[in-house]
Amino acid sequence: MGMIVAGVFLVLALVIALGAIKIVPQGREYTVEQFGRYTRTLKPGISFLTPFVEGVGRRVNMMEQVLDVPRQEVITKDNVMVQVDAIVFIQVMDASQAAYRVDNLNFAIQQLAMTNLRTVVGSMELDEVLSQRDHINTRLLDVIDQATSPWGVKLARIEIKDLTPPPDITNAMARQMKAERERRAVITEADGEKSAAIARAEGAKQSAILEAEGRKEAAFRDAEARERAAQAEAKATELVSSAIAAGDVNAINYFVAQKYVEAFAELARSPQQKTVIVPAEMGALVGTVGGIGELVKAIGGEGPPAPRPAAGRGRGAVPQTGA
Repeated sequence: MGMIVAGVFLVLALVIALGAIKIVPQGREYTVEQFGRYTRTLKPGISFLTPFVEGVGRRVNMMEQVLDVPRQEVITKDNVMVQVDAIVFIQVMDASQAAYRVDNLNFAIQQLAMTNLRTVVGSMELDEVLSQRDHINTRLLDVIDQATSPWGVKLARIEIKDLTPPPDITNAMARQMKAERERRAVITEADGEKSAAIARAEGAKQSAILEAEGRKEAAFRDAEARERAAQAEAKATELVSSAIAAGDVNAINYFVAQKYVEAFAELARSPQQKTVIVPAEMGALVGTVGGIGELVKAIGGEGPPAPRPAAGRGRGAVPQTGA
């Protein structure tokens, strides 16, 4: 009988000891209640409670949690029905407030996110809703974080997960996007053609300028060449005139022989001329050429030479003629 009583007391002591010792895992916090009233919060680790007086009230998750906001239909400002859902990242900062200030914390945050999501999206037009997700996220974060602050919860961030317009709106947007792409392509092609035309015009302009400059330079060179040729001709004429004034008839023979040779050369170079007839008075030309040699010597300072007959060929010797 005594052993049974001892065993009962031993089991009771073990139950009391196990009830008094509490081990809180990392990432959790336990609230302690004394006769149903909150007294303190147990941090991660081992803690001791007063048997039969204190007990664990709520076990609160202190890690960051992800809550899914259910999909719902929202009417935008321009009366377009869109389906939208989101995800919310929360973290409990005060275990006692999260446990005793709100009942079913996660459900309360989901409902709060859904109502504010309808409010924010409903105040915007469809184009703004589709293009300004960051703005929607920021507005929802500010509103929901202020609302959950008394619950001891910190709203880390909220993200719009999906936005789905109606099928007819989606098709219209696809056609609009295609038209916009085609418009940009046409503008880009026109800009390219414009740039190419400008480049070609600029190239033609530069080519015309360079060509005109080339013609100008060529004309200048030609004029300079003609000027020098005229100067040389004038010099030669001056020398011959001086020789004529000194009484040298070979000067006249020089001009006659020069024209004679040029005419004969032109006759020989003519493509239509197949046969060249040599004049019988070729000896006169030879005599004239001999007179030219005498003239050159006279110009060189040897004095005017005495006239002499030129030896001729053909029918006989032809006497030299003078002016």
